[in-house]
Amino acid sequence: MGKSETAARLQSDVITAMKAKDKDRLKVLRMMQAALKQVEVDERRDLDDADVTQVLAAYLKKVKDQVRSFGEGGRAELLAEAEAELKIVQEYLPAEMDDAQIEQAVREAIDETGAAGPADMGKVMKAVMPKTAGRADGSKVSAMVKKILAG
Repeated sequence: MGKSETAARLQSDVITAMKAKDKDRLKVLRMMQAALKQVEVDERRDLDDADVTQVLAAYLKKVKDQVRSFGEGGRAELLAEAEAELKIVQEYLPAEMDDAQIEQAVREAIDETGAAGPADMGKVMKAVMPKTAGRADGSKVSAMVKKILAG
């Protein structure tokens, strides 16, 4: 893995987990590393911190989906495992944005793009997503953009 501080921290934490014989944490850290490595190989380049955040945010979304489906399916042991995995992945991502922060980022993007109504949603989303990547769920951002542009 390349020039990313997050990836370097992840590598260091893998070694620490190996030494501590923390198999559950080690498994999750290695899966995160594998996700990063897959993108590096596919794109044939080193990942910077923004790339790492983007890949880990996608991984986090997948784990959240697992938590939801295990919860709906009544799979208690798998749910507990997925929730533990969720906590570990979140350690490597920036803090989640609250609704006020998302709204502020959306309003800034609207000002930057000069968006006037719902027809400009694509322009606004293109401007706001890099600012919220890894820190806010895309569906929340999209809903906020729709609400403000319609309002």
